[in-house]
Amino acid sequence: MNETISEIGARIRAGDVSPVDLVQSCLTRIADRSDLNAFITVLEDSALSEAEAAAAEISRGQYRGPLHGIPISIKDLVDVAGVPTTSGSAVPPLHPTRDAPVVQRLREAGAIIIGKTNLHEFAFGTTSDESAFGPVRHPFDPSRSAGGSSGGAAVALVEGMCYGSVGTDTGGSIRIPAAACGIVGLKPAFGELPCEGVVPLSTTCDHVGPMTRSVEDARLMFQVLRGTRVNDAPVPSSLTLGIPTGYLLERLEPEIRSAFERLQAALTSRGHVLVDVTIGLARSTPDVYLHIVLPEAAAYHARFLAQHADRYSPNVRNRLETGRYMLAEDYVRAMQLRERLTRDVSGTLAACDALLLPTLPIAAPPLGVQSVDVDGRPEPVRAAMLRLTQLFNLTGHPSISLPAGVTTSGLPIGAQLVGPAGDTDRLLAIAAALEPQITAGPGSVGGGTG
Repeated sequence: MNETISEIGARIRAGDVSPVDLVQSCLTRIADRSDLNAFITVLEDSALSEAEAAAAEISRGQYRGPLHGIPISIKDLVDVAGVPTTSGSAVPPLHPTRDAPVVQRLREAGAIIIGKTNLHEFAFGTTSDESAFGPVRHPFDPSRSAGGSSGGAAVALVEGMCYGSVGTDTGGSIRIPAAACGIVGLKPAFGELPCEGVVPLSTTCDHVGPMTRSVEDARLMFQVLRGTRVNDAPVPSSLTLGIPTGYLLERLEPEIRSAFERLQAALTSRGHVLVDVTIGLARSTPDVYLHIVLPEAAAYHARFLAQHADRYSPNVRNRLETGRYMLAEDYVRAMQLRERLTRDVSGTLAACDALLLPTLPIAAPPLGVQSVDVDGRPEPVRAAMLRLTQLFNLTGHPSISLPAGVTTSGLPIGAQLVGPAGDTDRLLAIAAALEPQITAGPGSVGGGTG
């Protein structure tokens, strides 16, 4: 089942496909691939009931739009009324009585909430292997990580368990699993989608966004999640794309580097202009990120750590405990450097339409490993997987990951586009224009494998 929302939505509207059959098919896939641990909670009864209601509405001519009757999954960090929000943790869950605004907007559009997906505990990791509900396993190689923290959401899409997913992204948690599993993941500009009803990790870095099988589906979901239309501005046939030099691209696995070089050559051959750009303070990104995210996370978790410290996984607990002992002056200093980083990224984008870089410097790593070899040197898995994404959480620029081929062992590779501040609409238009040249069909860089 590889149809997109736009494709299956047209068939639903025409009466060729019933939302009930669609939901039943997704439920069957969830049951058949339960070994991948993509879901924490499956809402079988309510999903079937919602599908019956959607079918009745559509038959009466009350079609609400492209998401009407479409099964969507929700990362279990986001509140769904009447369903525990576990955050992938053994810490006692929250029991929301109201939907998060993004869930409410999906329901208003007629989408069917099929379940809540597994994740790295409290979204505080990149591998989704630290979860009280078992590690999320890669759909193409169950011995490997699906990426994180929105790993279950990515697997659910690849395996046909849903047609779209809602994820969250604080350092790359939408884009990392999107790249690792070969789907599209959009981190909108900061503040464009409400984070109310979402368990926070870092209130100044958290983003909510869609995970889908195509850029068009990401646009459809983003429009519903935001509650306003997407501006379909025309994109020139020749785009200027900035390639960040230095820190961001200096350490890549050889296969990732080769794939990125092929991508640049392919885009140049299609008339796009690629220019080197420099983000002056990029090397300070990990330090700035840690001194903001760790204390902000520790502030939220203080009350839970006081009562349930032993119920956190050891690595997540250690990160939170570290955040409690960071100095206020270091936090303030990091926030000041963050402003400079934001100006630097905006400055590079003033000279080009978007930035282009890989999403991950490595392919999906084996589950449970603590370090990986990157370009001949060992590096902690978490640091490696965050390297190319976390900067744009600090700066708030919109970014999107597209499938861009596979390694020789069949593991997906992602390409990341970063757009101007506050203009996710423009980034989506650029991504839609480039998608056929990066992902789709024989002869593209992706070869249609995504």
